Amino acid sequence: MLDFAVLFRPFLERGQLLYFVYHLEAQRVVFVSSAYEGIVGRSPETVNEDLPSLLARLHPDDLEYASTRMKHLLQGKFVEDIELRLRPALDPEEQVQWLCCTAARVEYAPGHTYLSGTLQDNTSTRQYMENADRFNKKKNTTLEILSHDLAGPFTMIQQVAGYVSEKVEGLKDDKLNELLSVMKTTCQDSINLIRDFVDNEFLESVNVDMKTERINLAHELSDLIGQFQKSETNLEKYFAYEGPEQLYYSLDYNKFMQVFNNLLSNSMKFTPDGGRITVTLEQQPNQLLLSVADTGIGIPEVMQPVIFERFTPARRPGLRGEKTTGLGMSIIKTIVELHQGHIWLESKEGEGSTFFISLPLDKLG
Repeated sequence: MLDFAVLFRPFLERGQLLYFVYHLEAQRVVFVSSAYEGIVGRSPETVNEDLPSLLARLHPDDLEYASTRMKHLLQGKFVEDIELRLRPALDPEEQVQWLCCTAARVEYAPGHTYLSGTLQDNTSTRQYMENADRFNKKKNTTLEILSHDLAGPFTMIQQVAGYVSEKVEGLKDDKLNELLSVMKTTCQDSINLIRDFVDNEFLESVNVDMKTERINLAHELSDLIGQFQKSETNLEKYFAYEGPEQLYYSLDYNKFMQVFNNLLSNSMKFTPDGGRITVTLEQQPNQLLLSVADTGIGIPEVMQPVIFERFTPARRPGLRGEKTTGLGMSIIKTIVELHQGHIWLESKEGEGSTFFISLPLDKLG
């Protein structure tokens, strides 16, 4: 009979993926592959001696998450791609180590129950992805702020050109009228070009496949608002975050943060200078509730039922003439629903609008 263990021996002895087997009844690791030395920096023979100190190095924010996944594992569920952080053993200035674990519970015989699986060091990959995500979020936020800042002067020039056109109409100067017309058209084309660029960035990011990861959603939302708040002087609006400092949730980071970039962008379009835009995060007994509220001009009641439709008839230019494709809200709704969530709004003309997003609690922690 073919001995498959022999065929896999090169991977066990030389591969970077760590294989392990833990005997539940004996509470001991009975096998660990040679990759242990590369990941932990110790000999595989010391694994049982090292286990208490390794568990003590688990990041505090990951303890509850690790405990929950261990319960699932002991219940016989197959747990896959569980990412956990190990704090530095000696130097607190060192980077945390990211480990990715996949494991299963196997009942071999009475009194012989095992947890077997793999462990991989994902630190470099995780650092690369965090840098990419951080750059992407900053890029999207900067685009929204710049589009607002750049559209403003063009709108003002367009309005001035329209005013001058009315005043010089009696001069019957065809050349002057033509120049003013070109000025107005150029300004509108520039406003549309800016908005088209931002909208295309949004559409391209949405078309990427879903990639779910566990993130500190509270920190990310607070950081996003902080970036807008830094530009408060230019945007002439006040931004605020209300919620906990820490709340972990599993979602598609890039897509979900783009949802809030887009909601904030819409609030900016329809909130006059001096207005307030607030993002709120709250864990309720049966849902995770998020909201974006503004003190803008509000949405007419007749438009509210169709605002999430594709190419909605509710689309309208912003206060500075910002263009809208009518796609933004329908895409936001799609992304929220991909996360098994629900989005709705409450609005009153002249008093502002609030968009609510509810998410299930099963991805919390």
